Amino acid sequence: MSTPPTPDRSVAAPPGGNPGTRAARPSVLFSPAALGPLPLANRIVIAPMCQYSCEHGLAGDWHTIHVGQLALSGAGLFILEATAVTREGRITPGCLGLWSDAHEQALGRVLTAVRKYSSMPIGIQLAHAGRKASSEVPWRGGMLIPPAPPELGGWVPLAPSAVPHAEGEAAPAALDDAGLAHVRQGFVDAARRAQRLGLAAIELHAAHGYLLHQFLSPVANRRTDRYGGALANRMRFPLEVFEAVRAAVPASVPVGVRLSATDWLEHTAAPSWDLAQCITFAQALRERGVSFLHVSSGGISAAQKIPLGPGYQVPLAERLRSETGLPTIAVGLVTEPEQAEAIVAEGRADFVALARAMLFNPHWPWAAAAKLGAEVAAPPQYWRSAPRGAGRVFGEAKIGMR
Repeated sequence: MSTPPTPDRSVAAPPGGNPGTRAARPSVLFSPAALGPLPLANRIVIAPMCQYSCEHGLAGDWHTIHVGQLALSGAGLFILEATAVTREGRITPGCLGLWSDAHEQALGRVLTAVRKYSSMPIGIQLAHAGRKASSEVPWRGGMLIPPAPPELGGWVPLAPSAVPHAEGEAAPAALDDAGLAHVRQGFVDAARRAQRLGLAAIELHAAHGYLLHQFLSPVANRRTDRYGGALANRMRFPLEVFEAVRAAVPASVPVGVRLSATDWLEHTAAPSWDLAQCITFAQALRERGVSFLHVSSGGISAAQKIPLGPGYQVPLAERLRSETGLPTIAVGLVTEPEQAEAIVAEGRADFVALARAMLFNPHWPWAAAAKLGAEVAAPPQYWRSAPRGAGRVFGEAKIGMR
């Protein structure tokens, strides 16, 4: 595990202090770390964030802009958005895909452009939406698109069982053995494409109510075969997918898993997915060589009751880290530099991921480094942007102007 130094609450500079004041001790958030064989400059991760901006799953100009700006942010790792491993595995018709050579080539063009100016490690999240597929993009309501008429662009979603995600929606089609094999192979093929593209890490999406999470949770999994019922059966297909992907790419590529640690349905009488089951699943992943856990929660049911608040998912990450000894990424309403610093300095997680906060401020790591008295990588074109009193936020950067 990537273990931070002995916890010390004096690590971060005092809130509200001079942003140029160097911390009493070096920032833990900005200390180097590793995900398995992958070295990272710091412990800030850009979490996957869907952009819903593709045509036929192909990365295009928007991705060059989006990935490009975040790759200049100074974070330690950028994980690309949930990327469908099959056509029917997309959440929306606008979602990114990696199920063909054409998709590999399109994403390759984006990465080639970005890598001219950034050496930040970029990973990818491989996903299948399951019963949440064939949805409209969020800014058009996000509801299920019916498969007919064809001009609407919808399709029949696939799932562990023919149980719709929301009341009033049409039921998805339950995957048979051939369908399971097709999905499993889709993950393998996409992982191989990711490795050929030089992506530094692979994250499998088993959270937020998408297909692999649907297999884990009895809310969505009503199967009576070897893939349903008891916990060992519900874990079977996600573990098969992990094993297949891990075997398909070199050991130099870390393979991790995004988890929903709980369905937040403890208030209901019906069986659901909870932290105790998630710990068992995580331990099974550890036995199979998982490189990291990225800990989230919820997404399987509209009945969930989530206690939203700053860092509300951090205790879930902390517990999984404690129970498994695996490198763990915490995410969820982490917005302030001091907050992120405390999470890693106190050993609650090894890494902190930001999503919406990074979309709002793509230079969040710069501001955090200035506040915590740390240094961060930035392109020379931006070196003169450091505010007065920010100290050596860009290291030994020197600008000569006439």
